[in-house]
Amino acid sequence: MRPQGCGSWSAYKGSKDKPISETQKRRNTRIAKTRARIEHVFAGLAEMGGKGLRTIGLARATLQLNWKVAAYNLRRLVYLKEARVEAF
Repeated sequence: MRPQGCGSWSAYKGSKDKPISETQKRRNTRIAKTRARIEHVFAGLAEMGGKGLRTIGLARATLQLNWKVAAYNLRRLVYLKEARVEAF
């Protein structure tokens, strides 16, 4: 028996003879929303050089990744503020 919240995150796929149900479609949509948001973050980090590092030591690697994530968050904040101003 699986612990609560540890279920499979694979989307259901229908076939020609047996299409998926409405419940499965709603579940696929919910999974796709989460997956898309996470994959956009990783794509943004990949634009900034990815997760590859040229440092020696865990502390320096952690610091460099934190800087990349902070830069991504600032870039996202600027984008969201500009989008909000244009909406009004």
